[in-house]
Amino acid sequence: MTKEILLDKNFIRESTSRAKVCGRSVAQQIEYDAKIGRIAIDNPDLSYAFIEKALLAKDEMERGEMALYVRKSSKTPKLSDE
Repeated sequence: MTKEILLDKNFIRESTSRAKVCGRSVAQQIEYDAKIGRIAIDNPDLSYAFIEKALLAKDEMERGEMALYVRKSSKTPKLSDE
């Protein structure tokens, strides 16, 4: 659905700059920022960086670009009673 809305000139300027850096259209950037904002409102304890990394990880998972984690050491953690 397409709907025309009026936005502040400074907001458009900032969104345009961010869109160029991120390789998105201005509309895509505004949608992305709105998505991050909705998640942040629902989860006020999460940082922007965490939300962004979680969205990137979700996208990688959906595209099947995950790599199996392989532990570098075969050491088993000691239990505190040992």
